[in-house]
Amino acid sequence: MSLVIRNARPYGEEPVDLLVEDGVITEIGAGLAGPEGAEVLDGAGQVLLPGFVDLHTHLREPGGEESETIATGSAAAALGGYTAVFAMPNTDPVADSEVVVEHVRRRGEEVGLVDVHPVGAVTVGLEGQKMAELGTMANSRAQVRMFSDDGRCVHDPVIMRRALEYASALDVVIAQHAEDHRLTVGAQAHEGVVASRLGLTGWPATAEETIVARDCALAREAGAALHICHVSSARTIDVLRLAKEQGVRVTAEVTPHHLLLTDARLTSYDPVNKVNPPLRTAADTEAMRTALAEGLIDVVATDHAPHAAQYKDTEWAAARPGMLGLQTALSVVVHTMVEPGLLDWRGVARVMSERPAEIGNLPDHGRPIAVGEPANLTLVDPDGVWTVRGENLASKASNTPYEGMRLPATVTATILRGRITARNGEVA
Repeated sequence: MSLVIRNARPYGEEPVDLLVEDGVITEIGAGLAGPEGAEVLDGAGQVLLPGFVDLHTHLREPGGEESETIATGSAAAALGGYTAVFAMPNTDPVADSEVVVEHVRRRGEEVGLVDVHPVGAVTVGLEGQKMAELGTMANSRAQVRMFSDDGRCVHDPVIMRRALEYASALDVVIAQHAEDHRLTVGAQAHEGVVASRLGLTGWPATAEETIVARDCALAREAGAALHICHVSSARTIDVLRLAKEQGVRVTAEVTPHHLLLTDARLTSYDPVNKVNPPLRTAADTEAMRTALAEGLIDVVATDHAPHAAQYKDTEWAAARPGMLGLQTALSVVVHTMVEPGLLDWRGVARVMSERPAEIGNLPDHGRPIAVGEPANLTLVDPDGVWTVRGENLASKASNTPYEGMRLPATVTATILRGRITARNGEVA
């Protein structure tokens, strides 16, 4: 199978043609024709990037198919420019066994739009009481390389310490949902002026920072790779800075919504803005952007969390936390990071493709756009503008906080191992 990509600008630089054969870039130059019968993709002078990798996606299958399936979530991912996603384990049944993680991996392969990598649970049933069989999942056909109880914190320090020790031996990553639940009982919004004015129980940033500090100390002791999910507090960044300076193997992610949205949106009491961790202040949002630009926060991860209408279209206290993110992530990153000059296109590739692939141990993703490299690619129109409508997104759910917003940059094509999986807003 051959593909010719004409007039594309790798990393936003000079336009070139690329020849892709059997999933690998075999030639880069000008005026490439390709073999007879080769498929042709007109790059139209647009930006070509390595395909995006999302370390934090909720695909809901098995058990939550009323909100999302691996098929609909994969479609959203492909349309958003992703070639690989990591599916979180808070499904029903929980992905805490070889059987479930292999099911997720197999369904992803059957759909074939993106590489779906299951994340295994750290504890059985996400209950925090007994460590799951990390080794069995890591050595299974699913080849699990990341473990997390996301949605819940691995709160017991003894279990977290043991998990990190196992992770070091298995060469896998423990991804922590940093929330001391003793500080967030009944919490509904970031603890601050807005929550007080609205009469909502406050969620202190300290609940995040204290767990991050504890786990960095445990990871240093174990020599293990620790990944911090959805950083939201400016003070957490100070903890990360110190840990990295001390050589701790810690990485961190920020979500698009924590780069853009603040708790000021809560005045409408619209549950679409309810998320865990909560939207915080403008100062926190600014700190997230700066830390991402500096590399203290390593990657952007969507925390794509679809919910069926019955779980969101309700009163604030009863609504489930979470937002869609796969199809809007690039646009939010462009708006918050590229337009203000905090990142260039190589920086976008770093935080949305290269570093996520490194952290997730995906050797065929996040690779340079060069001869001999796998053709996992994303074509972006930097001048494109679009209006977000939840009903038009590929996800089964429509709970987007960006409803009606006009956002910059559009993904015009996604290529997985030389095969076009999405083009001009349609799954191929």
